[in-house]
Amino acid sequence: MLGRVNHIAIAVPDLAAAVASYRDTLGAAVSQPQALPAHGVTVVFVELPNTKVELLEPLGEASPIAAFLEKNPSGGMHHICYEVDDILAARDQLMASGARVLDNGEPKIGAHGKPVLFLHPKDFFGTLIELEQV
Repeated sequence: MLGRVNHIAIAVPDLAAAVASYRDTLGAAVSQPQALPAHGVTVVFVELPNTKVELLEPLGEASPIAAFLEKNPSGGMHHICYEVDDILAARDQLMASGARVLDNGEPKIGAHGKPVLFLHPKDFFGTLIELEQV
């Protein structure tokens, strides 16, 4: 079911500082910030040869990233995103196996303009998993 790792997401308390660190200190290519109101975040992608790192900053006080940063004020790994060929088939197979899909189970459009779903971290050893259709 799983394809390649699309990205690893890191929640950050200060997106501008994180961008400067990745761009200026590590020499990485960094995208422009993109606000995603439906997900409650502003994102920037660090482009790597084999995958991406997504830097996440809360967009509004109701953001799920705000709650994460309350528990982890310095930031930290938030989720890992895997690619799938058919997100609805993957969702149905996972739910039939007892995995919990967050929200209402319907895909939303993610930062790459493709359907995404999130899986409950308690079902995957404490790791929030995002699935993105390729």
